[in-house]
Amino acid sequence: MTAFQRLGIVADHVNRHPAMRREVLNIYPNAKFPDKTHRFNEDELIAFLQGCDAAIIGFESVTERVLSALPDLKIISKYGNGCETFDFDAMKRHGVRFGYTWGVNKLAVAELALGFMLMGLRYVMPLNAAMRAGERPGIRNGKFLTGRVVGIHGCGHIGKEVVRLLAPFGCRILACDIKDYADFYKQWNVTPVSFDELAARSEVLTLHLPKTRQTLGLYSRDVLARLQPGCVLVNTCRGGIVDEDALFERLEAGALMAACFDVFAIEPAQNDRLLRHPHMLASPHIGASTEETRLILVRAAISGLTNNRVVEPEEFYGV
Repeated sequence: MTAFQRLGIVADHVNRHPAMRREVLNIYPNAKFPDKTHRFNEDELIAFLQGCDAAIIGFESVTERVLSALPDLKIISKYGNGCETFDFDAMKRHGVRFGYTWGVNKLAVAELALGFMLMGLRYVMPLNAAMRAGERPGIRNGKFLTGRVVGIHGCGHIGKEVVRLLAPFGCRILACDIKDYADFYKQWNVTPVSFDELAARSEVLTLHLPKTRQTLGLYSRDVLARLQPGCVLVNTCRGGIVDEDALFERLEAGALMAACFDVFAIEPAQNDRLLRHPHMLASPHIGASTEETRLILVRAAISGLTNNRVVEPEEFYGV
């Protein structure tokens, strides 16, 4: 825990949301907010945080250049989940402490993933596209989620929440993770499997991985080709983990029943060929976008200003 004198709020979501601003100002009435509501680049970040010794930062890039230009900055608390824009080696060199709470968006993301599964299995995307185009499509039989084999790649906070939400559906749940969650698996009747078995057996496969050196590009053309025919692939974690060109090819070939993605390699998403595919359900990274979750996130960021530490880079880089 480290005391601080001047707090700067850079997270654009907090800045433009009145209820979240109030949450901060109720505890830190002298907190500094920018006039702008967009995501700051490095130059804007440096200019705004001059003289601040603490900051709440969202998805702005915290780099060696930024930290070198802000010698007074000693505490950063993270708003939201996902830390790929932070250079933790540089933070450790500069002695900047980090406040972060794992899994605060877990229910919001898990609910979205569950909705994606249902829509993918019932052909909601192509049927809706046809109706919006003025067509009157006939009956097209989908599949139950109930009783399906659901694979979960990454059984951390969000993956575990997905397991909990799936309980009423009586699914056979497979999980693949680099960590051993034996007690959880036993409690919820989850079967741990290898990556190869996960790909081969999952009728619905939902991804809940961090974006690290190991996961970037993990779902390559070769891996996608190993997915079970008719699989529904759900990604609500991070863009860049799935090869989007290869995904389009699998959809075009009819090898996948559906792809339901909330995240993309470039955001806002630009791959229109993929986005317009009738078996692609796309949303603009709304996994944590509920009113309830926004307040949970900002409260966690406020807590991180006093509950912080110097982190080891390996915790976030996955090396």
